[in-house]
Amino acid sequence: MNIAILRFGGSNCDLDVKKALNNLGVGAELVWYKETLKSFDGAIIPGGFSYGDYLRAGAIAARTKIMQSVAQMAADGKPILGICNGAQILSESHLVPGTFTLNQYPKFICRWVKLRTVGKSPFTELSNAIVDLPIAHKEGRYVVEPRLLKELYENDQVVFRYVDDTGRPTLAANPNGSLDNIAGISNLEKNVLAMMPHPERASEKLLGSTDGNAIFESMVRYIRAL
Repeated sequence: MNIAILRFGGSNCDLDVKKALNNLGVGAELVWYKETLKSFDGAIIPGGFSYGDYLRAGAIAARTKIMQSVAQMAADGKPILGICNGAQILSESHLVPGTFTLNQYPKFICRWVKLRTVGKSPFTELSNAIVDLPIAHKEGRYVVEPRLLKELYENDQVVFRYVDDTGRPTLAANPNGSLDNIAGISNLEKNVLAMMPHPERASEKLLGSTDGNAIFESMVRYIRAL
């Protein structure tokens, strides 16, 4: 098994993702955006500030040639995970619905949050109902046309929501003003997940939580079942 980790100018969480996967015994290869994706079982687009978030976060990276290969992998049913800036790139590539835009309070946020898994997803089969993961973003507020929100829930495309200690999606638990506390969203086929929190930063006890490992392990389990 070999998972591609995409690198753009400004990516800065690529090595963290690779280490998290390697710690689980999973093969991972760093792939520069000018290279070609070949014979990979899945792909992860890590966090960072691709192209300095010029224009909009993820806007330029989404228009690079390698994202055409990512779209083809997604069409072939292979799992694609976008984390933070990676989530913004997937949104800008129209591989998931909606947009991750400027936080309601337009400042960079770096803190731990609680997430509740919602619906069914290949990325959450092994995760608990509530997980602790950190966020680090300025453009993480998820928005989509309100008329489409019901459809997203009916299709099980809402994967994570920000919640409080009791698991409720309260206003106080929402760090960035995301619509309906949404922290992670998938495509209709469920094999593409865009999430703002960082599972790789919750992959060792030393980091304060190992909850993020379940997301990677679920992805690996999905690959093995293909």
